Amino acid sequence: MLDELKEEAIVNKVGGRFKLSTLIQKRMIMLNQGYKPLVDLPRSSDRMAVVIQEILQDKIYLDTSGQIQLRGGAGAAGDAARRAMMGDISTDLGGSDD
Repeated sequence: MLDELKEEAIVNKVGGRFKLSTLIQKRMIMLNQGYKPLVDLPRSSDRMAVVIQEILQDKIYLDTSGQIQLRGGAGAAGDAARRAMMGDISTDLGGSDD
């Protein structure tokens, strides 16, 4: 178990253990489907470590409907990457049920 998960800070950051579990599970699915990590970690880092760092660095959160959203940040390049990824999120996880 990662040490960060033992701390109450990460639980409080996302609004409780259930929300933390949901956020981790949904983001792990996205990473397993090929979405790019939003943090720079060594290649040897596992996906769980990536998700934890994304949460701790305020890169992702759950919105009121339970969908993963990205927080603003690092300039024009980051904005372009976020816009592209948000399109992917709405298509794969929150899009229409056609």
